[in-house]
Amino acid sequence: MKFSLLDLAPVAEGQTAAIALANSLDLARHAEAWGYHRFWLAEHHNMPGIASAATSIVIGHVAAGTSTIRVGAGGVMLPNHAPLVIAEQFGTLATLFPGRIDLGLGRAPGTDMATARALRRHMEVADQFPDDVVELLHYFGPPDPGTRVHAFPGQDTNVPVWILGSSLYGAQLAAYLGLPYAFASHFAPALLEEAAQTYRTTFRPSQWLDVPYFMLAAGVAAAATDAEAQYLRSSQILAFARLRTGKPGRLPAPAHDLSEIPPQIMAGVTEALACSAVGSPTTIKARLAALIARHQPDEIMLTGMIHDHAARLLSFEIAADVMKEVA
Repeated sequence: MKFSLLDLAPVAEGQTAAIALANSLDLARHAEAWGYHRFWLAEHHNMPGIASAATSIVIGHVAAGTSTIRVGAGGVMLPNHAPLVIAEQFGTLATLFPGRIDLGLGRAPGTDMATARALRRHMEVADQFPDDVVELLHYFGPPDPGTRVHAFPGQDTNVPVWILGSSLYGAQLAAYLGLPYAFASHFAPALLEEAAQTYRTTFRPSQWLDVPYFMLAAGVAAAATDAEAQYLRSSQILAFARLRTGKPGRLPAPAHDLSEIPPQIMAGVTEALACSAVGSPTTIKARLAALIARHQPDEIMLTGMIHDHAARLLSFEIAADVMKEVA
């Protein structure tokens, strides 16, 4: 089983976006050496703790600094962009780094509505996501004499396109179009089983895939002991709680005392982050093995924000060793 890594280029408290982007490249280089198959970055806006807003640029930064690992978007929020622009950006990336670029597409804006309006200048009432995906796929394909608009670069690059989602909508669309599907269970696991079943049972073979290909996303925080891993994980819990209370910021330092989080918010955060493996190598091995046995993904994508870069590297190194054993 392939295992991959999702990074948000987290900006830790006391650090800068420049440090975060340098850390992402360093993590990608290590991930390549540890056997990770893909290194994906996600589009978020108006969030001081995430440095991957200009996702295609960061993908180029990471791809230029690595050699073999696939690099891509997990994902680009397509409603924020004209499909032609994304086709040109990722067509350029695929031209620069042939055979290494992926494009995962999300339907959400990846931000608040005020920022979405600033990104798009106008808001469409109708849901154009399926049409935009089809248009984008067309740009990556062979020349069409009947089409006046082409993506240069982009045409004939056949960039692999994924549908990302946290609901049944993405599962249905990915199945209908015959595309690979990645479920955002690392922050929204409620519909994981139903979405996977919907995708697999309604999948239609296409020019891109003969059979369904399902990726499960899971959080990970690994350390020498369970207690240390739980302590490191507190940074992401605090960040998630602050985001939910309207106070987004840089990734907090870990803390033993999480009493600042109201009980009802903590309950929601715990539920959202339930698809995770946190602990020592033995603990996360058991947890990841259980997730894989239950959901039977074709690939698993691991993610996790840890304040200290060295500790984050160690966490993903432990996870890679565990995945090699589990797979």
